[in-house]
Amino acid sequence: MGPIISGIIVGLLIVIILIRNIRVVQQAKAFVIERLGVYKTTWNVGLHFKMPFFEKVAKVVSLKEQVADFPPQPVITKDNVTMQIDTVIYFQITDPKMYTYGIEQPMVAIENLAATTLRNIIGDLELDQCLTSRDIINTKMRSILDVATDPWGIKVNRVELKNILPPKEIQNAMEKQMKAERERREAILRAEGEKRSAILEAEGERESAILRADAKKQQEILEAEGKAQAILKVQEATAEGIKLINDAMPSDSVIKIKALEAFAAAANGRATKIIIPSEIQGLAGLAEGLVQSVTKVNEEE
Repeated sequence: MGPIISGIIVGLLIVIILIRNIRVVQQAKAFVIERLGVYKTTWNVGLHFKMPFFEKVAKVVSLKEQVADFPPQPVITKDNVTMQIDTVIYFQITDPKMYTYGIEQPMVAIENLAATTLRNIIGDLELDQCLTSRDIINTKMRSILDVATDPWGIKVNRVELKNILPPKEIQNAMEKQMKAERERREAILRAEGEKRSAILEAEGERESAILRADAKKQQEILEAEGKAQAILKVQEATAEGIKLINDAMPSDSVIKIKALEAFAAAANGRATKIIIPSEIQGLAGLAEGLVQSVTKVNEEE
């Protein structure tokens, strides 16, 4: 019974050892395998078996994109302003072997490298340039860090300056400057609005004056046309009357009587003298009566 039990125990131990040396590599993971302390291979996604006692998993590496948020670093600008800037780096491990054996404490190395690179870049810029050139700073840092970390199996995808904190007195000065700039813009907008309003008002008055002048002009034209038409009608009526008289062929007596009526109409005013043509002196009685009527009218006035 003793040898059987011993065999069973040994068999169970072998099975347990074999099971414990079966590894499943998950998605976006990589296992760095060493044999007797020497790099052997890198396991990717799938089922793998590790040789007991001789091989070991030296490092489990995540192949996902990772984020490193570093604390604020003091930097000095070209115009001697000390600022606090914290950076965020997005990176990804592309070579697990180089990441494992390339450098000790790669995250510490990246942090120090980012700090020194940031100081070098900011040292060549003035304060205003630092505040307005974030994209340029980010691009330069990403390029420098990507080249420096390539031997470590790390690819830097993006670098962002999260916060730029100037000294308190600089912040106060910037706030005053921004307030003055806003007030200046407000004054300019107000002046432009008043100018535009005055222009519109002047244009409205000019158009109104033009319309009034056009209306008066049209009125005078219509009145002149009306008077012209009235004169034309009178002349046409006179011509028609003369034509009718000529067509009727009146006698001399009728013509003299009509002439006398015309002089009587002319005397119906303030005139005190009337000259009677010789052609109608034959009608003395009628003329005397007309003279008496005119004299009576003048005496009444």
